[in-house]
Amino acid sequence: MNSSAQSQALHDRSIVIDGLIYFSDGDASDLLAGGVTAANVTVSDYRADPQRAFDEVCEWRERLRQPGCPWKLVLNADDIVAAKAQGKVGLIMGWQSMRPIEDRIERIEAFAALGVRVMQLTYNEANYIGDACLEARNSGLTNFGIEAIARMNEVGVAVDLSHCGEQTTLDAAKYSKKPVLLTHANASALQPRKRNKSDEAIKAVANSGGMIGISVHGFLNWEGDPQRPPSMEGFISNVKHVGKLVGYDHVGIGTDYPSVRSYDAVRHVIEMGEKFYAKSGGDFSRAFGHSVKARYPEGFDSARKMSNITAALLDAGINESDVEKIIGGNFLRILGEIWGG
Repeated sequence: MNSSAQSQALHDRSIVIDGLIYFSDGDASDLLAGGVTAANVTVSDYRADPQRAFDEVCEWRERLRQPGCPWKLVLNADDIVAAKAQGKVGLIMGWQSMRPIEDRIERIEAFAALGVRVMQLTYNEANYIGDACLEARNSGLTNFGIEAIARMNEVGVAVDLSHCGEQTTLDAAKYSKKPVLLTHANASALQPRKRNKSDEAIKAVANSGGMIGISVHGFLNWEGDPQRPPSMEGFISNVKHVGKLVGYDHVGIGTDYPSVRSYDAVRHVIEMGEKFYAKSGGDFSRAFGHSVKARYPEGFDSARKMSNITAALLDAGINESDVEKIIGGNFLRILGEIWGG
């Protein structure tokens, strides 16, 4: 058992990167309190058309210009290191769907120029790129999807496969010339859900040089018993399973937390849970409700508690060197390979 002082010291000196913050109103107080160095923040709604996505990215860029802004825009790996030195949170602008691209390949470079550095190929439904995790078919990447990945590689946008279908995930790992990511997903070998990933897919991602951000999100760790809410044990089991499968050099954290402060933003997050998670996690919500707190294990229900994750990894017997990689070192290294810097 590690001491709290030991785990906190490790957490404080480390680069800590969250692979997915699914919504933010611009508040960074929980992330700062939790010692988070940088986070992949979903800056455009997954349903956004090109104009809406443009407006939402511009809104974030304007926010960054405000005096005292707690965020630092991340365009390369060096910016993450600089964010820690400046006491800010590195903003990795990301998408959870490439719907704003539609069938226009040139939009990838245009949005990359605005600062979008992570693009998830699909959300839960198919698009021009390929099939997603909730599609009945499993057809993989389209020809346009293959072309899109090549353009993402060229302009330095990370390929995220977290919500993609099985064959799309395998195809993307095959065709990408740079590492691909699962920013927030768990192992279906432990929790068989369409949103989780097979061992074959995890191996393919690791073989590309990429990694998987293990999530504390409840339904990705839940074993299905309505009398037993998910605990931190499920998260740790996923970390160890993937670590044994492909090595801890390919493991990270993607909490799938929100980062909000205003009442309207909190209400929006709850409504997102009620409306948009029904297909993938409806059974979990029926068992435990739609509140934000209900979605996460006790003691790990906000980014403010990120140091508890570091402590849990050490308590699980994972050595300090590997824990430092898991909580952010691996994301820093691999994103550097994708972006440069």
